[in-house]
Amino acid sequence: MKLAVSTLGMPGEGLESAIAVAAAGGCQGLELRLHPDTGVHAGLPPADRAAAREKIADAGLSIAALAGYVGICDPAPADDTVVGDLLADLRLAADLGAPGVRVFPRGDDPAVGARRLRAVADTAATLGVRVFVETHDKMPTGAAVAALLSATGRPDAAVALWDLLHPWRHGEPLDETLGALAPYLAYVQVKDAVSATDTTPVPLWSGAVPLDAAGELLRAHGYDGWVSLEWERTWYPQVAPVQDVLPGAADWVRRFSAPAAA
Repeated sequence: MKLAVSTLGMPGEGLESAIAVAAAGGCQGLELRLHPDTGVHAGLPPADRAAAREKIADAGLSIAALAGYVGICDPAPADDTVVGDLLADLRLAADLGAPGVRVFPRGDDPAVGARRLRAVADTAATLGVRVFVETHDKMPTGAAVAALLSATGRPDAAVALWDLLHPWRHGEPLDETLGALAPYLAYVQVKDAVSATDTTPVPLWSGAVPLDAAGELLRAHGYDGWVSLEWERTWYPQVAPVQDVLPGAADWVRRFSAPAAA
């Protein structure tokens, strides 16, 4: 596995600071939250895109993903709006050298999301990037996201992001989550929280998320992709700085990257 850290955990800090935190924390990559506050977003001019890509590469880091906010199944916006916003994010990913863009479901109808994902699939494939659909909000389980991706039918362009918190807190057993996502799994976000009902972030192994069981399943599955620490300090400003939590994430990646025992 390769460790990244999300800039969601560094509110108010610029790209240079995020690079320094990632490098000092033993990360191989950065997950860049797309927002004007972070300095990385679809409105970034070409010269600034090239500069950001160069700064990250010069630090020996890769961009693990762009964390976008498109709601792929959201019934409110028109298809053209959702597709246009996602295409802009995908082009940004290609310019930055990122492998893809995270999206949220925001709705619960897989037919809506599948239609929109198919609309961007050819462009995504041409650009060499993918859409990472997160287990979140109205599709929090592996089963729900797998149903969406199955309906889309474009594994070259649309894949799964397993946020370890949400399927678990909605009662889906870990083995069922992985079983559903396995054909599509391309990204993992690791975190811990107080409980299934109190999602306040806490350092890894100090909360209730079954991190060891999830890690063992991923190791047995042979997962060797990105694992991003999504420390949600942007939403919970009272929690510790991400630098205090990164050692636990690095430890988790080390523990579960080894091949499973025969």
